[in-house]
Amino acid sequence: MIITIGGPAGSGTTTAAKVLSEELNIPYLSTGAIFRDMAKEHEMTAVEFSKFAENNTDIDKEIDKRQADIAKESGNIIVEGRLSAYFIEADLKVWLTAPLKIRAERVHDRESKSIEQAANEIKIREESEASRYKEIHGIDVYDYDVYDVVLNSDSFSPKSISQIILNILKVI
Repeated sequence: MIITIGGPAGSGTTTAAKVLSEELNIPYLSTGAIFRDMAKEHEMTAVEFSKFAENNTDIDKEIDKRQADIAKESGNIIVEGRLSAYFIEADLKVWLTAPLKIRAERVHDRESKSIEQAANEIKIREESEASRYKEIHGIDVYDYDVYDVVLNSDSFSPKSISQIILNILKVI
């Protein structure tokens, strides 16, 4: 079984993937972690690397390739990433969202940044990614038609999100 979980920064995709991974006893892969590792390899912040990636399509293509290859080889995995649903043949494709204020608070907690700085960086990163994804792949990140389920993670706890997904899996 392959499940993709996507969403913007701070929407809770990593937490949801971890909880669901434990519930299903299958591994999860974070494309955000791949992206952040690549940023570190280039000695850049995520925001700097995102801007750098605007002029280097090989970065996005490498992330897309890595996640698709790993999912295909695994067969049973949860792949957490902004565009995973577009590149992976999955049994269920989930998109999580939350208001910017909530997402900024989560990033603030995770990365010890001010809420204002986190919100600003989220906006910059989202604009950069939206532009890059449209140019490289022709993907409109604001079109959710590829997803089977769209959830507001501010409305549900990570455990509740996991239970919703588990209930959906029972009927598909």
